[in-house]
Amino acid sequence: MTVRRIVPNHQVDSDEQMATSRDFYGLLGFEEVMHLGWVTTLASPANPTAQISFFTEERTAPVVPDLSVEVEDVDAVYAQVVASGAEVVRELRDEEWGVRRFFVRDPNGRVVNVLTHLPADRSSVRDDVRDQP
Repeated sequence: MTVRRIVPNHQVDSDEQMATSRDFYGLLGFEEVMHLGWVTTLASPANPTAQISFFTEERTAPVVPDLSVEVEDVDAVYAQVVASGAEVVRELRDEEWGVRRFFVRDPNGRVVNVLTHLPADRSSVRDDVRDQP
């Protein structure tokens, strides 16, 4: 199993907090690479897998995840998680922005968004938001 990246996710209370966070992390060298209104992702231009995301809400799941883990084969990981008996918080499904993902609760109660990017032919996503959680 290959892990491609890990992204911490932070819930913020407002668009203003999201903008303030974006500006602060910009001081550390991060640049905005995705903005869907309810989620913004920042990345290092020198190391694009070094990312952080800010959510005002989670539009397609019951909870904002604490962490996103991009894997090579989300279906295989999902099968392992289900077989282990771990709590699946949100079932596996494709998202309109080009990822296939599910949420699982870790042993410490943290919610993990596990995802794989869909091939371009399976997604209607715009190129400018393809690399996001």
